[in-house]
Amino acid sequence: MLGKVEKSNMLMEVFLDHNKKMAALVGGEFANGTLDRYKTPFRHTEEFLTAHYNIVDIDIRRIDYAFISAYDFYLRSACKCANNTALKYLNNFGKIIRICLSNGWITVNPFANYKRKIKTIDRVCLTKNELQRMAHKDFDINRLNQVRDVFLFCCFTELAYIDIKKLKTSQIAMGLDGEQWIFIKRQKTDTKSSIPLLPNTIKLIAKYSNHPLCVYKDMPLPVPSN
Repeated sequence: MLGKVEKSNMLMEVFLDHNKKMAALVGGEFANGTLDRYKTPFRHTEEFLTAHYNIVDIDIRRIDYAFISAYDFYLRSACKCANNTALKYLNNFGKIIRICLSNGWITVNPFANYKRKIKTIDRVCLTKNELQRMAHKDFDINRLNQVRDVFLFCCFTELAYIDIKKLKTSQIAMGLDGEQWIFIKRQKTDTKSSIPLLPNTIKLIAKYSNHPLCVYKDMPLPVPSN
């Protein structure tokens, strides 16, 4: 009535703003890995808009069930994503939609009638014999021997790669039982963990006690990039 045009809220602008705010909190509330989980769907969304609509951005009011269904199909077909991977990307994309809903920029949730389920995957565990075969394997390339030792260290301590990567020798100390323990705060759960060192783990630490990288960086093992 007043002849004024209402400002449109654009999807990729909202998505980019979300990622910038998350990047500013990396090291505090978020880890780099958490930010990476939104960078990939951001890129997929950009490519989807170009491929499906021939545009670089879209008014969030145009995002409906048909958009979500088409995006789902794009992830599975053009991006060759398996079911669980596609759902992971859509779940992260859903956070952007929830931001739009919370701000009142859209009033209907386009995911309301979207029905997809995570498929259960049977994860096969290594046997004791397989771990022993791996431990006794001598690789011609020294780098592979180090990678194998780091993997075994993860198996013997039940620590994730990122926890091993950040582990300091100073975090290994004597426990109340007189044995060596690891005392750390887990990256993913942000909880304190006390882990007893098994004989095999102690041997791995002793193997690299004089390694230049371990000495310089106060690390029990020379952990490479994953």
